[in-house]
Amino acid sequence: MCLSVFTLNELNACYEPKRSLLLERLGEISYEVLPQHQDLSRLANRIVEMGILTAKSIDDCKHIASAVLAECDCVISWNFKHMVNIKTIRGIRAITNLEGYKPIEIVQPTVLIEHQEDEEYRLWKK
Repeated sequence: MCLSVFTLNELNACYEPKRSLLLERLGEISYEVLPQHQDLSRLANRIVEMGILTAKSIDDCKHIASAVLAECDCVISWNFKHMVNIKTIRGIRAITNLEGYKPIEIVQPTVLIEHQEDEEYRLWKK
């Protein structure tokens, strides 16, 4: 698993006790911090230029750009307003296509949770 410095900055900016809880949970997993790539600002600005996100969301753009440049398989986020939505997903797909980067998925964290079939799900699936 990888984290961008932008994610870590967001976590460190949280108010207590949320910050301590999040950092404690983060300490339970193994991760690497994505390196600052020389094309990071260019790619983040390209996301804004293409109208996918606005300049107000530049940190979100940099977060996505970090993952693209590191050739991650996906970006995982709870940020439905700016990141995990069809406009952003399609826009990032277009940029990676146009600029020759590896495609990347943008998904919510629940896709990582294995589904345990419950009674309602079993009934619906019949």
